[in-house]
Amino acid sequence: MLGLFRRPMLLLTVTLVFGAIVAAIIAGHMIERTMSRTDTAVGGVASRAGFVVSKLHLDGNHRTKASDIMAALRLHNGQTIFALDLQAARARLLSLPWVADAEVRRRYPDDVSVHIIEREPYARWQDDKSLVVVARDGHVITADGMARFAKLPLLMGDGAPENAGPFLDAVARHRSILSRVTAYQYQSGRRWNLLLDDGVVVKFPETGWDKELSELDRLILDKGILEKDIREIDLRNAAYLYFFLRNGGTQREKRAETGSAI
Repeated sequence: MLGLFRRPMLLLTVTLVFGAIVAAIIAGHMIERTMSRTDTAVGGVASRAGFVVSKLHLDGNHRTKASDIMAALRLHNGQTIFALDLQAARARLLSLPWVADAEVRRRYPDDVSVHIIEREPYARWQDDKSLVVVARDGHVITADGMARFAKLPLLMGDGAPENAGPFLDAVARHRSILSRVTAYQYQSGRRWNLLLDDGVVVKFPETGWDKELSELDRLILDKGILEKDIREIDLRNAAYLYFFLRNGGTQREKRAETGSAI
């Protein structure tokens, strides 16, 4: 008798659970349709109330095209100001090459305001494949219109863009050197070479740039080192300066104010 009693109860339980699931599915579709109708109704009311986007104010975009900003905003005819997703629009603006930061705001009733902060071109970077403009933080900006940026410092080597700032700042404090630099070459992810006009290469240690730049300054101004037949100056040794000549010879100078002239 107990078994017979349990079977109807089990059947009833299964029936109730199945019915609840079906009701939930039907209700879900009804809610979805209701929400869709509500959104459409709200949009229609907003449109009739004058909240359709009709003005766009752009600020700060000197190199970023207005058309690219419009594409990132994804505005379309008849769109209400409430339909614009500000965070998503900002995220798309930040993906544009020149944009470092962006702010998108609604200005009721029908105006959208966009303020752009653009990256500053800091240097050119040449790798094995291309020549590009980079920001000081190493961010690659563009490879287009490189002729416009011909006066920017030229960086070479893997890792150069993100590590160049402190070294370039140090070189900029020495006019006699800065005026002769043609490129900054980052070596093995650790140290820098300077490529000077006439093809002279100056090798620096990993640290102590200011001291070695002052030494190079002395060699240029006091000894006219760049007027001699030299192809390479090695400043990495703590005791001696090494000079490699174009004819294949090598000379060295002890690190002292009274060191022998080459």
